[in-house]
Amino acid sequence: MKDIRIEKLANTLLNYSIKLKKDENILIEIIGEDSIPLAKELILQASKIGAKPFFNIINYEILRTILKDLTEEQIKIYAKHDLERMKDMDAYIGIRANSNTAELSGVPKENIELYNKYYTMPVHFEERVKNTRWCILRYPNYSMAQMSNMNIDDFENFYFNVCTLNYEKMSNAMDNLVKLMNNTDKVHITGPDTDLTFSIKGIPAEKYTGTFNIPDGEVASAPVKESVNGYITYNTETRYNGILFNNIRFEFKDGKIIKATANKTKELNEILDIDDGARYIGEFALGLNPYIEKPIGDTLFDEKIKGSFHFTPGDSLEESDNGNRSAIHWDIVNIQTPEYGGGEIYFDDVLIRKDGQFVLENLKALNPENLI
Repeated sequence: MKDIRIEKLANTLLNYSIKLKKDENILIEIIGEDSIPLAKELILQASKIGAKPFFNIINYEILRTILKDLTEEQIKIYAKHDLERMKDMDAYIGIRANSNTAELSGVPKENIELYNKYYTMPVHFEERVKNTRWCILRYPNYSMAQMSNMNIDDFENFYFNVCTLNYEKMSNAMDNLVKLMNNTDKVHITGPDTDLTFSIKGIPAEKYTGTFNIPDGEVASAPVKESVNGYITYNTETRYNGILFNNIRFEFKDGKIIKATANKTKELNEILDIDDGARYIGEFALGLNPYIEKPIGDTLFDEKIKGSFHFTPGDSLEESDNGNRSAIHWDIVNIQTPEYGGGEIYFDDVLIRKDGQFVLENLKALNPENLI
């Protein structure tokens, strides 16, 4: 018997997120075979719309085997063919369902860098992001349930609640925050071992409401590149290139990360030394999804946690562009709800959020109790 929740999610993705039209080409790409049920439903519904679906399956165990002995020539050929296919697409849905979240660990970092530089950047950041209507999501499996410390039934219920949220209602509630951020110069963030100041003046704010990511729920801007000063200690774990980091602490001077420590300080600094832009911040965003209350170790969920913000080393976003360029874009999350130590956010010396709750009257519609 078909799971009606999968049908509902597929309908949301095709008709709300990417607004697929008749005769358009759509690439449905899955990472991990666990997401095949959703991919099949997407293909069926896309065909009913009159669109032309295409698919690609990536297996991380096989990818790891290739990456271990990767050459620059090899990855350029690989990217060349995938880039040509992407150029033929009007829309893209990417579904990640790895059975092992650490599958790429053990791959030499220089090979990961080759892959990011010659494959991820041209195929995804340059072509897919800029020239297709796209949406990225995860799919619930045993690996994600285990990572979340939930049984599979509870995790699936959580997942579908989060992913089929009333995003139109959330979008309307975000408008006042977007307007406020567009008229803000100075941002001041305080919390446990955190005291940051920076400017967002002239950087357009943008809202994310299920049209690029599912789950979604954030309003993003970026610091003026050289305006960040102070320090931040992130209170969530984050994984990059298969390495699990916690207790990340950055110190800034004139926008640049001048000191970075973590449980794996050496590996952290190796990532930040990939290029000049990796030590500058490319995104500042507030997390707003009312159903996501704690980290599960997956950035796509964790960056949307209610009462959180993320402060992202690396490449800036297309709309809220501060001019920073990098091969990385690493969304690292800090939660400011009371359970995580609290914290305050000030815009131009006015308190707008305390301990994860908006305090300005025209922003209270974004508090969790008003979005569920």
